[in-house]
Amino acid sequence: MTTASWAPEAYGGVTLLRAANGGGYPYGNSLLVRGSAGTLLVDPSLALVGDGQGEVPAPDAVFVSHAHEDHLVGIDGYAAPVHVHSADLAAVHDSAVLLAGYGLPEAATTEFAATLEADFHVRSRPDAVGVPDGHRFDLGDRTATVVHLPGHTVGHSGLLVEPDGFLYIADIDLTSFGPYYGDRVSSLEGFERSLEICRTVDARWFGTFHQKGVVEGAEEFRGRLRAYRDVIVRRDAALTEFLAEPRTLVDVVAHRFVYRPHVEAPHVTTVEARTAEQHIARLVRTGVVAEVEPGRFRAVAPG
Repeated sequence: MTTASWAPEAYGGVTLLRAANGGGYPYGNSLLVRGSAGTLLVDPSLALVGDGQGEVPAPDAVFVSHAHEDHLVGIDGYAAPVHVHSADLAAVHDSAVLLAGYGLPEAATTEFAATLEADFHVRSRPDAVGVPDGHRFDLGDRTATVVHLPGHTVGHSGLLVEPDGFLYIADIDLTSFGPYYGDRVSSLEGFERSLEICRTVDARWFGTFHQKGVVEGAEEFRGRLRAYRDVIVRRDAALTEFLAEPRTLVDVVAHRFVYRPHVEAPHVTTVEARTAEQHIARLVRTGVVAEVEPGRFRAVAPG
């Protein structure tokens, strides 16, 4: 795996360290928040690793938005203490907990463990510090407040930087792929609640770790957020249509409601299954789908 360079984009006292590839996985757009009394580095990405890392001012603290490899890859390059929401702390403390959180089958787990070590340099960090929702990093003339946005992971969080009015939303990435809640520790309904939290925040700038970078203006952001949220709606509708005939979870996974058919990777089946399980459970609860026999589901015909 090669490293990518980055370029700074300034938004008040916040600098987006924009990855050369735009922040597509496995890279990402890190954040540097400078205040009169301290500097906070957020999600040091693969783009900062190696020669590029020395260009980043030494931070007084590092904040990791959540326990995923592409957000943890650069933390060992800095002497500053590492912070993460308390709900994801165990996964940062112990890389075995991190690995288990993906919910991969045994063979894929073994393969991915090697990738975590070789490509992302992930190791256990028992010195990491857990912080709660609302924790405030006091940087002097500006603050960065933790905004808990679970769903992607249990502890996934953003940051609201004031007085600049910059809301960093990490892996709520506003892409056409849509929300990702396919890990063992992910939650569809938690993700939806987090989208609503984001919608209610009045800020000037909204930053993502992957691809989009920064969106300016609350109305523009809310429009993009609606389009992103609509991917969930479309998944519900497509699944309901597919269940016009009785189907099993295996049938649903094979049909592919998240990834396109040509995508091949060790995690695809697991993500499809975890995503489908959550949608089916909700459709059953709301009476849209019924379990017609153990393990077989069918859409309920309209009244």
